[in-house]
Amino acid sequence: MATKILVIDDDQNICDLFRMYLEKEGYEVRVANDGVEGMTVFRKYEPDLVLLDIMLPKKDGWQICREIREQSSK
Repeated sequence: MATKILVIDDDQNICDLFRMYLEKEGYEVRVANDGVEGMTVFRKYEPDLVLLDIMLPKKDGWQICREIREQSSK
């Protein structure tokens, strides 16, 4: 089973680069382009790793990080 990685970033070029390189190495990658979408994908996808930008629209990366930590500790 491939390691699942979630990339949350509003810069589409960065997301595309991460996806291309990580998938080439055998990882399963999902992308979200804002904070709200990022949390939705996180809940459904249950990734092993999250690559998170701090400056995001709708919800900033710090808030996302807090929410992920709350859910992950349960």
